[in-house]
This record gives sequence, structure tokens and C-alpha cells, in this order.
Amino acid sequence: MAQWDRSCDVLVVGSGAGGMVAAYTAAREGLDVTLIESTDKYGGTSAYSGGGMWLPCNAVLRRAGDDDTMESARAYYHAVVGDRTPRALQDAYLDTGAKLIDYLERDPGFAFEILPWPDYYGKVPHASATGRHIIPAAMPTEQLGALIDTLRPALAVERRGEPMPEELVGGQALIARFLLALQASGNVAMHLSTALESLVREGQKVTGAVLRTPKGPVRIEARRGIVLAAGGFERNAQMRATYQVPGTVAGSMAPPGNTGGAIAAGIAIGADTDLMDQAWWSPGLLQPDGSATFTLGFLGGIFVDDNGQRFMDESVAYDRAGRRIIELVREGSLTLPFWYIYDNRDDGMPPILWPNVPFDDPAAYRAAGLWRSAPTLAELAQQIDVPAEALEAAVARFNDHCERQQDTDFQRGDEPYERVVVYGQSPLVPITDGPFHAAAFALSDLGTKGGLRTDEHARVLDTSGAVLEGLYAAGNTMAAVSGEAYPGGGNPVGSSMVFGFLAAQHIGAKG
Repeated sequence: MAQWDRSCDVLVVGSGAGGMVAAYTAAREGLDVTLIESTDKYGGTSAYSGGGMWLPCNAVLRRAGDDDTMESARAYYHAVVGDRTPRALQDAYLDTGAKLIDYLERDPGFAFEILPWPDYYGKVPHASATGRHIIPAAMPTEQLGALIDTLRPALAVERRGEPMPEELVGGQALIARFLLALQASGNVAMHLSTALESLVREGQKVTGAVLRTPKGPVRIEARRGIVLAAGGFERNAQMRATYQVPGTVAGSMAPPGNTGGAIAAGIAIGADTDLMDQAWWSPGLLQPDGSATFTLGFLGGIFVDDNGQRFMDESVAYDRAGRRIIELVREGSLTLPFWYIYDNRDDGMPPILWPNVPFDDPAAYRAAGLWRSAPTLAELAQQIDVPAEALEAAVARFNDHCERQQDTDFQRGDEPYERVVVYGQSPLVPITDGPFHAAAFALSDLGTKGGLRTDEHARVLDTSGAVLEGLYAAGNTMAAVSGEAYPGGGNPVGSSMVFGFLAAQHIGAKG
């Protein structure tokens, strides 16, 4: 670049958990930081999330009496992830989580608490039945002051128009605490509606970037490093098609700014990628607006395929459920949308405890043909175009499992997670009370998980495997450390924070 318009020590692209940690850490270590967010609100997908962090053996868990060991957590994680990602990358995540929480807790602005949430592969050796999971402590909304207008609101507020709550919880509290900390630091310049246009590479080093701002392009020099933490490309239909990611833009839970610009900018200067056909999946309740939303906590009811037959454990951890759906669609036995069958014990409402986006008006689902009802299962089968005898047999068999409280077909309810997610109740609730109902489901995701390949310091690698000096990645802009697995709740946010932290620490240590 012949001339820069601005300079800083560290440029952070993205304002979710990974970007916030990177900016906070760099600023706390005395560096001059610029953080940019492409939309008009800070928080990214993290602001929608429960804010959970899967970080084994951290101080918050220890204070609550957790007796887990790193050896046990490591054995579980390695068994679930396998060799799909480098062992050094996995160990960097596992070994840094507790250190990150220690670092944050030295600042009185941060507070955390446990939320028992079992690991997602409950039958794998060393899985934790209580989980390795913490969340940010809630905080009064008023504490955020004028910054509340810059925080991306929760899904209930943004999509359903519910009022802002008096208390911020989950991802809202996490991002809010970082906003306050960055404001107090005095050395972080924050810019909304500012996107990464391209990266500047000089030899094997990335020295700056071109930003797209409301006032036109800006060329910014990053003297020490750039951290890309701008989410995945889940909101980019063209990229999804190019990399053959199952699902659709309408099925993603990410905010509209997650269009893969940071990943594309990295690819344009020779960065390597991995896991580009992968996402954090889940079953998705189809909504009247055409979206499919992340859904869990099924208290009874069954999924049926094109033949009217039950095809999976409906209560299994959501990413595993999503992968089963993808598998059957590829085999040809399942067409999207598919149907969730339940009875009338809740006056026609689906027995779902965690819809994440609050239910719309039931009449809207019915008008869109997404919820259907009939006096008998045979008539319901006709409405959803599956064989009546098969549907009746599937329900009868499921009801028998419910009576015996043992699902011999798919082992529903056998893993700790499947009970905790429904508050300790049994998910084996019979389908007996007519009229009977069907709700349309498709595939949803929490974001793509393919991105720029990094080493254990979060440094981006080029296609030859060499480090691109000065360029780092975290969150869904980085190829996920967990590979094709989702080991436990809080893995996306936890790993995003860890690698944002590692990136900033490495930049700070360079001197």
C-alpha cells in the first residue's frame, strides 16, 4: 500500500464472542485496537446464543465442586473429534479454556456460573453427565446504558417483537459485558456498519485491510496483526451452493451479516480452508415466514419419514439429529419438509420446550400448511401424504415403548442430555389423545463451521501449510477445532473465545 488512511496495532473483524475476546485481550495488554462489525449491531450469532462455554476444569466449575480431570476431558474430546483436526489444535483448545476464564475473572466486570448441561455423546467413555459447561452471569439491562442500542437483541425481541427484558442473560449478557469492558479500556475504536473488503498481503505477511464504510473505502494498516472472527458463510446462498453445505439460508439462525466475507478475503490472498461443507446442524421447525428455526426439547412426539415410519431418536443432541436427517435425505428415504407427529394434550401446540424463536400465532402455521390436524391418525396420514397403516403402526409401537419407558428401537431418553433438556422428565410420552397433529420440520443450523485453516496459535495457514504472518482466525471464520463433531453445548462459543484469546496473546507476545 502506497498510503494508509488509518493505522492500529490490531484489527479485529467481527463482534461475536471470538472477536470480543480478541479485542479485549489485545487492549488489556496495551495494544491499540480497532474492531469492526459489518452490521448495525454488535454481537453476531453469539448474541442470539445461550452464551454457554464448554471449557473443562475451569475455576467456575471447580468452585461448584466439579471433580473432572483434564485427562478425562481430553480422552472424551479426542474420542469424539478423532483425527479430523490436528491433535495440537484440539489440545490448544482444551488446555486454554481454564486459563481464559482465570484471565477474565481477574476483571470484576466478568462473572460466570455453571449450567449443568451433559456432553452430547453420552455413551462415549469419559462423557460428563453434568457437563463441562458454564454461562455468563445475568446482568441488569440498564447497566449497559446507551450501549443497549448497539447490542444485537435476542431472537424473541428481534424476530417476534417482544420487549427488551429487564435482565440480560446468556449471549446477551456475554456480549454486554464485553461492550462495557471495551468501552472502559480506552484503547479500542469500535465501528458498526463497517465491513472487510479485502486483505493486503506483502510477501508472506498480511499488513492491513481495505474496509467498506458508510463514507467509502478505508485502507487500514494493522501493525501487529488482524484477527478474523466474523462468523461463517451461512447467510450466503452462493457460497453454500459452492461448498455443498446442506440446508438453506432460510434455515440458518445466524444474523444477516454472516455472509462469509472474511473467509473469502482470506481465500483471495492464498489462505487454506477446511470443513467447508460442514455446519452446526439441528432439526428446524418451519415458520410461516419460510425460515426453519433451531428446535430442541421434544417432550414426546415422533418424527416420521416419507413412508410414515419413525427414523431416529428425536431427543438426541441436535447436531447428531441434523446429521441423521442429512444422511437420510441423501439416501432418498426422507424428503424435506418432514413431519413431527403429536397428540392434543397441549391443545394442538407442539410439545417442544425450547423453540428458541417463540411460537408465532398457531393460525399462521395452519394457514401456511405447516401444522395439520385430523380426528384420527389415518386421516392425518392422508393430509401429510404417508401410508396410513405405517403411521398407525409407528405410533402404536412408540406408545408401547412409552408404556415400558424403554425405546428399544432408538434408545430415546437413554443419554443424560436427553433427560436434562426436558428438565428431568421422560421424553417417552405417548401419542394417545385425539385429534392428532403434524408440524413440518426441515434442517436448521447455528452457522457453518468450515473456514480458514489455522495452527494452535490461531495463525492462518496458506495452501502450502505455511503461516501467513499477521493473520489470525477464530469462531466460525476458522475451520472448527471440533471437526465434524459437536462434543457438547458451548463448544462453538467456547472455542471461538479460546482462539480469539490465543490470537491476541500471540500478537501481544510478538513485541
